[in-house]
Amino acid sequence: MKELESKLKEYAEYLKEIEHYRTAESLMYWDMTTGMPENVAESRTETMSFMSLQQHNLLVGAKKQEFIKFFEEHIDDLDLIHKRMLTEMKKEYDKQKIYPEEFVKEFSLAAAKGQLSWEKAKSEDNFEIFKPDLEKIVELTKQSIKYRGYKGNKYNTLLDDYEAGLTVEKLDVVFNELRDGIVEILNKIKNSKVKINNKFEGKEFPKENQERFCIELLNTMGFDFKSGRMDESEHPYTMDMTNKDVRITNHYYLNDFTSAMFSAIHEGGHAIYEQDIPDSLDGTGINKAASMAIHESQSRFYENIVGRSKAFCNYLYKEAKKEFHNQFNHVTKEDFYKIINKVEPSLIRTEADELTYSLHVIIRYEIEKLLINDKIKVSELPTVWNEKYKEYLGVEPKSDKEGVLQDVHWSDGSFGYFPSYALGNLYGAQMLNKMLKDEPHIYDEISKGNLNSVHQWLNKNVHVYGNLYDPSDLIKKITGEELKAKYFLKYLDDKYKEIYKY
Repeated sequence: MKELESKLKEYAEYLKEIEHYRTAESLMYWDMTTGMPENVAESRTETMSFMSLQQHNLLVGAKKQEFIKFFEEHIDDLDLIHKRMLTEMKKEYDKQKIYPEEFVKEFSLAAAKGQLSWEKAKSEDNFEIFKPDLEKIVELTKQSIKYRGYKGNKYNTLLDDYEAGLTVEKLDVVFNELRDGIVEILNKIKNSKVKINNKFEGKEFPKENQERFCIELLNTMGFDFKSGRMDESEHPYTMDMTNKDVRITNHYYLNDFTSAMFSAIHEGGHAIYEQDIPDSLDGTGINKAASMAIHESQSRFYENIVGRSKAFCNYLYKEAKKEFHNQFNHVTKEDFYKIINKVEPSLIRTEADELTYSLHVIIRYEIEKLLINDKIKVSELPTVWNEKYKEYLGVEPKSDKEGVLQDVHWSDGSFGYFPSYALGNLYGAQMLNKMLKDEPHIYDEISKGNLNSVHQWLNKNVHVYGNLYDPSDLIKKITGEELKAKYFLKYLDDKYKEIYKY
C-alpha cells in the first residue's frame, strides 16, 4: 500500500505541473478579454498556444502511460474516487494522444486568434472580418473529428466533449419534446389578454450603480470574493483556475440594468459550483464539474428558478430600488416581477426570456450540425442564422452583431457546447422538484433574500461530487430518475399560467 500511496502523491504532483500551464494560459485569456493592450495581441496568441502545447505534451507523454499502467495493475486497491480518476485519466489520454503535436499547436493558435477577430468583427458589426478565422477553426474542428472517429453523426464526437455519452440521436428526441412544449406555451401566451409594459424603457442606469448592485447580489448568493473577483468583458463568462481563484466577468448596458443583474446571478451560479468543489479531490483530476450541462444547470438554476421567482423578487425589488431609486418611480413590485418574466421572442440569446431561451439554443444546435456535416458553409452562416430566427421566433436580425456574431463560443472552437444550456434548464428543473421535496419551505427563505439553504442543498447534492459521476448517473443519484423534459415544461407552464392567465 505504501507503493500505491507514493504513486498517488506522484500523480498529484504531475497534475499540478499541468495545472500550472493551464492556470497561466487561463490568466492570459482573462487578461486578453478584460484589458490587454492591443499591440500585444499577436505575441499573446503565440504564448497561449505554447502553453496549450505544453499541457498536451504532458497529457500524452510516457509518464502518463506509466501512471495508467500502474493504476490498472492496482485497480482492486483503489477506492471509488481513484477508480474514477483512472477512468478519466484513460479517457483523456486516449482522446489527446490521437492529435499530432503540430495539430494541437495550430488549433490553439487559431482559437486564440479567433477570439480577437470575433471581438473586432462584433465591434464593427462585420462578419467578413471574422469569417477567415472561423473557416480555419471549422476546418480544424472537422479534422479533429477525423482523428478521433465517430459513430452515427459526426457531431456526436463534439457532444461527447461536453456531455459524456450524449448523441444526436438521443438529443433530437429530447429537443423535439422541449421545442414542441415551449411552442405550445408560447402560443397560449400570444393569445393571452395580459400585456406587460416594460416601465424601465427610456431610463438610464449608471454603470457604477449596476456594478455595485451586482456585487451585492453575488454576496447574497454566497460567492466568496476572497477566492474570486468580477471584471468586465464583451461577453460575460466564468473562469476557474482553482477553487481558490474563480473569476467572473460581466457586461453593462446603460439602458438595461437587468442584463448585468441576471448575468451576475448566472455567472455566480457557475462560480459557486467551482468554489464548492472540495479540496479533497485535488490531485485526482476529478476536481471539476460533472459536465457542461450540469454546470449550466447551476447557473440557470440561480438565474431563473431562483432569480426570476416571485419569492426572490421580494428581495430583488427592495435592493434594486435602493440602488436605482429614481428609475423605480411608479414601478411596483408586481410590475417588476412581470417585467423580468415578460415573454417576447427576441434576437439575443443572453437577453432572452426564460421560456424562449431554449429555442435560441436549439437554433444553434441545428446550425452546428449542418456545418459539421458539410450541409452548409461558413459563408452561409449569416443567411441560415437569420432564416432560422424567422422560422423559430418570428424575428429577423438586421445586423451581424445582433445575429451570427452575438456569441463568443465559435471563436475558440467550442462546437458542441450550446446544447448544454438547454440541457442545464432540464437538469435544474428536475433538481428543483427534488429540492422542494427535501426543503418544502425553501421559497419562504428565498423571499427574505436568504439563499443559504439553496446553496447548501446544491453543494450537498451536486458540487461536492466534482466529476465523480457521469451526468446521467449524477441526475439519477440526485432524483432517482433519468433526465426528463417534463419537469421543466411543467415548471414553465405553472409559472406562465399564473402570470399570463391563460
